[in-house]
Amino acid sequence: MTPTLDAPEIAEPLGPVAARKCTVTLVVPTLNEIVGMRAIMPRVRREWVDQIIVLDGGSTDGTVEWARDNDYEVHLQSEPGIRHAYMEVLPKVRGDVILTFSPDGNSIPELLPRLVAKMDEGYDMVIASRYKPPAKSTDDDWVTAFGNWLFTRTVNLLHGGSYTDAMVIYRAYRTSLVRELELDQDRWYRTPEWLFRTRVSWEPMLSARAARRRLKVAEIAGDEPPRLGGERKLRVLQWGAAYYFQFLRDFFLWR
Repeated sequence: MTPTLDAPEIAEPLGPVAARKCTVTLVVPTLNEIVGMRAIMPRVRREWVDQIIVLDGGSTDGTVEWARDNDYEVHLQSEPGIRHAYMEVLPKVRGDVILTFSPDGNSIPELLPRLVAKMDEGYDMVIASRYKPPAKSTDDDWVTAFGNWLFTRTVNLLHGGSYTDAMVIYRAYRTSLVRELELDQDRWYRTPEWLFRTRVSWEPMLSARAARRRLKVAEIAGDEPPRLGGERKLRVLQWGAAYYFQFLRDFFLWR
């Protein structure tokens, strides 16, 4: 039986979907997330965004077939690593805002309209923070909780941010930031990935560079429920070391 996740209580009723100023592409990274996809994606109302792309990293559990059967646009990435997946799908993105969303249960779908509405206010990036009161993460263990605190604190100290959650995938940002902040340039990842034998994503560097550029950034409180099915893909030590390398290097080298 496929587990279900009850929709959370939202402080204000969603009501009719307001007209948007920005166009939004929802990017949904997947890797063997069939359980979460079946439970979570039906709660994502298609009128909340302009485009939905399922970005698959090589699922073998029926994720891709389910997505296609339900009329989602699917991109099959050819090179491993989430940042490579983002780069591959970028030419297909039609929205002037990218909204990245995890379908494994960690991201609450009902927060999507609030993220979009905040972007419509003129923000460069809006984050669904797991640590902005009264939000909480029920997916954290003590290692990930400490790591998220440490990395967020580091970004704030080194780069002038005021984040409560600099690491989370659940966020919306202007598509043009990818090039403005040089997130698409391999040279900023090559050394840490080689040193620590891993592939990293670009959300932490996006947070650091947005703060360094004094961009207009907001956070909304967003709980992180437990994941549904599948396996966590975290490589805590390798990713942590690579991200810390990036934070320190950007402090000295990136302007």
